[in-house]
Amino acid sequence: MKDDSLKSVRCLIVIPCLNEEKHIEGVIDRLSGALNDLDARIVVADGGSRDATRQIVGRIAEANDKVTLLDNPKRIQSAAVNLAVATFGTDCDYLIRIDAHGDYPDDYCQNLVREALETDADSVVVGMRTIGLGTFQKATALAQNSKLGNGGSKHRTGAPSHWTDHGHHALMRIAAFRAIGGYDENFNHNEDAECDYRLNKAGYRIWMTDKTSMIYYPRSSVLPLFRQYFGYGRGRARNFLKHRALPSIRQMIPLAVAPVAVGALLAVFSWLAIVPVGLWAVACLSYGVWLALGKGDPYGPLAAVSAMVMHFAWSAGFWRELLDVRGRRVAAYPQSQELMP
Repeated sequence: MKDDSLKSVRCLIVIPCLNEEKHIEGVIDRLSGALNDLDARIVVADGGSRDATRQIVGRIAEANDKVTLLDNPKRIQSAAVNLAVATFGTDCDYLIRIDAHGDYPDDYCQNLVREALETDADSVVVGMRTIGLGTFQKATALAQNSKLGNGGSKHRTGAPSHWTDHGHHALMRIAAFRAIGGYDENFNHNEDAECDYRLNKAGYRIWMTDKTSMIYYPRSSVLPLFRQYFGYGRGRARNFLKHRALPSIRQMIPLAVAPVAVGALLAVFSWLAIVPVGLWAVACLSYGVWLALGKGDPYGPLAAVSAMVMHFAWSAGFWRELLDVRGRRVAAYPQSQELMP
């Protein structure tokens, strides 16, 4: 497909953002080719950054009228995308969602649109490769790229193009996004998986492409990593509570981690209580040693520690949400009139 045929495709490129002064200018620069090859607008939906993010985006927007800074008073990513679509999506064909904490090929958006046009998919999702810069970040990247950290998730393993029920969100037909009511703003994590559930249920088709992918930079220390995965766990539990959608087998296994870790406290009564959590720790550390010796990656043992943090945090977040009967507030996202055509 010739690039000239892409110029008539109207795209809304949305970057949810909060305190990303180190990355935002580079991300926008990576997308500059899409502004030339597509009929596209970039909207940076900022959730109240306190660093220099807003000043950087403001400067770029002054020099380029195809870049817009949008205030996102609700702060979370789901609300950012919904607001951008409600404000700027009326005349657009496709929504392209960009992670401010990621990196992208220069032709990322163009390839997404080509895939959407060639397959007639309602959503195009991509594979995701994680890389790190510092020691802990490199170890976490290794964990997230391995089966120990991702459980064999296809959008983490570089699978060939195929129809799927979920993947890392990249492109979506605006009409489909509006028809299902956009993202559920009760979800500050896992809003993409919850959205994909409704897309599938409504009969829309999701295509995972191998023609392009994105790079993600993980959290660089233990506490932010724990908080992130704790949120993921809570989001997955909310999806279960809302739709009665059971976790996949690869997600069911880590669910046991928090209970067995808490159960280890019973070791004061019987040493057998520590066996399950001990087996889990040995399995993770053994995998890390295998990564170091078998794969020649010196970050293997530390990657095992990162994986253990992710397992425990995800499990703890899931059970925290599931057992929080008093504080639970899960409801279907209302069909916002602003999102409807």
